[in-house]
Amino acid sequence: MVKIGLVGFGYWGPNVARNIYRNKNFDFKYLCDKKPERLELAKNTYAESVIYTEDYRTLLEDPELEAVALAVETSAHFQLAKEALLAGKHVYVEKPFTDSVDQAVILRDLAEKKKLKIHVDHIMVYHPVIKKIKEIIDSGELGELLYFDCSRINLGQLKNDVSSMWDLSVHDLSIIDYLSDGAEPVAVSAMGEKIYTKRESITFLNIKFDKFLANLRSSWLSPIKERRIIIAGTKKMIVYDDVDALNKLIVYDKGFDVKIVENMEYEDFVVKTRIGDGIIPSLNQGDALFNSLDHFRDCIENNHESVTGPDSAIRMLKILEEADKQLI
Repeated sequence: MVKIGLVGFGYWGPNVARNIYRNKNFDFKYLCDKKPERLELAKNTYAESVIYTEDYRTLLEDPELEAVALAVETSAHFQLAKEALLAGKHVYVEKPFTDSVDQAVILRDLAEKKKLKIHVDHIMVYHPVIKKIKEIIDSGELGELLYFDCSRINLGQLKNDVSSMWDLSVHDLSIIDYLSDGAEPVAVSAMGEKIYTKRESITFLNIKFDKFLANLRSSWLSPIKERRIIIAGTKKMIVYDDVDALNKLIVYDKGFDVKIVENMEYEDFVVKTRIGDGIIPSLNQGDALFNSLDHFRDCIENNHESVTGPDSAIRMLKILEEADKQLI
């Protein structure tokens, strides 16, 4: 059982707290928030065994505490994570990992030096649908990847510490990174606009990888909520619609059959459109956040690296930083 403390009980913290509390492999020891009213709200929800404090140092000074979960604003990630690592605590941190690649590298190197684990909660990697898509791709059923088309738009929540790209498109970057086994980009381009916010509230991100393309849209200014990814392969295609409660994942037997034709004067091949059926595969049940936290626990207890550890997070931050240069 891993003794853990949570820092932050604001927007996302209650979700993390709930999933720590219901996981019997965690000993939920501390809940920390600088706002007393948030702590009072938490006290009405969780057992008296949880210690409530406004002082982060209380967690760091407890020699029995093994891990700290950070559910705070992105700008606070680096300092709080660094302090936790220096105090000998494993770190679970919300996405995005840090404000910059340089900060992320410092934390990664510190964790390696201290022999501690960092788990970045790129939650979509632990979603049952994404796990299923990974199985389909790895089996070869989809063929070679051609492109990802990702849309993550909704009305609000407006933020000033990060752009919609860092807040929303980072989910899709984590999915692409996971499904492609950490493919590195060869070119990045981006457009965006600051509307009602200090950072971009709508962005369009295009990435060219060695063997496939990716288009990612993010917005806090949409009248509808959309969480959709289209993945095209040379054999089949996938549509993942997280808003659709009934048909979240459909695998389409659609694409193009290419036939080489000898002695043709005007072309070297003939392309024929293939229109097949759409199949809805069976999915395992499970909560992505619970799965993510349990993976963090497993990394600590069994001494292995997180699937969404610092290295994968750094690959995403490099893309985001390159995109930011073009947004200015």
